Amino acid sequence: MGFGEDNLNGVILALLSSGFIGASFIIKKKGLRRAAAASGVRAGVGGYTYLLEPLWWIGMIIMIVGEAANFIAYAFAPAVLVTPLGALSIIVSAVLAHFILKERLHKLGILGCVMCIAGSVIIVVHAPSERPITSVQEIWNMATQPAFLLYMGSVIVLVFILAIYFSPRCGHTNVLVFTGICSLMGSLSVMSVKALGTSLKLTFEGKNQLIYPETWFFMLVVVTCVIIQMNYLNKALDTFNTAIVSPIYYVMFTTLTILASVIMFKDWDGQSGGTIISEICGFVVVLSGTILLQLTKDFERSSSFRGNHSPGSPSLSTRLCSGNGELVKYSDHEDVPSDEICLRIQESY
Repeated sequence: MGFGEDNLNGVILALLSSGFIGASFIIKKKGLRRAAAASGVRAGVGGYTYLLEPLWWIGMIIMIVGEAANFIAYAFAPAVLVTPLGALSIIVSAVLAHFILKERLHKLGILGCVMCIAGSVIIVVHAPSERPITSVQEIWNMATQPAFLLYMGSVIVLVFILAIYFSPRCGHTNVLVFTGICSLMGSLSVMSVKALGTSLKLTFEGKNQLIYPETWFFMLVVVTCVIIQMNYLNKALDTFNTAIVSPIYYVMFTTLTILASVIMFKDWDGQSGGTIISEICGFVVVLSGTILLQLTKDFERSSSFRGNHSPGSPSLSTRLCSGNGELVKYSDHEDVPSDEICLRIQESY
């Protein structure tokens, strides 16, 4: 494994992206609280006064900067390196919330943060080097190879089945339907984002790729996939508990993205079996830490976690397949901003 300059640039950009995005949620949440205190109407129940709050706009600008850094990171480093590092934004958000918003970070949550950091280090150390690409047409050849066409076709078929058959029947009772559509489309959007980012990188280096129709096709795919993701992610977050949607979406999205990248860009070609296993282990550690961190947030909200368990309290497994009518609802004093969905959108890049 040769950790080249491109990989280093990709890691730095991915870390900056996680830092900016994680901090942006805290700043925006502070802005939402100020706006709610001033108007008496929260964003979660239809209030829009936060649009007049400067602090919220500062948070939004910081998030846009973070998204841009993440976009550029894919032009320098392979997706198997950049995508798992997105979990660090959750750590930044959780730690800042503990100190700034006084939202208690449980000991198990701290363990989850440590696991995410440890897993990320393992991935960075063993990540493959970015393959040198000289033109967008080279990426097009990768995208049209039989193995990736089979993957892409399978994704499209599964999305249609989930959207047309399962969504009307059990989309509002099973969290895997909406998050499955988001994750499947997310894997394609990341591949297109990487292709588009690489094309722009080559263009800025003096090799104009905007003259090729493939560049504009990848841009069209990015827009289409992101729109579909936003639509179904909004449905998932509106129907189910965010603390349930977030880890499930992250696990599915990251796993499918790495799979797509391995097929299309052949990231693991030339690596030893031990190195690949190390990467997979690091990835599993990051996933486990992310799930632990998110679920401790959910437990912290529940009365059973504080020792007030009642026989009628729904279990975690029950809430995995519960819609709005059966979901543990947030009380008025809990501030769960509706724009928290942006944290999930940044995983798509």
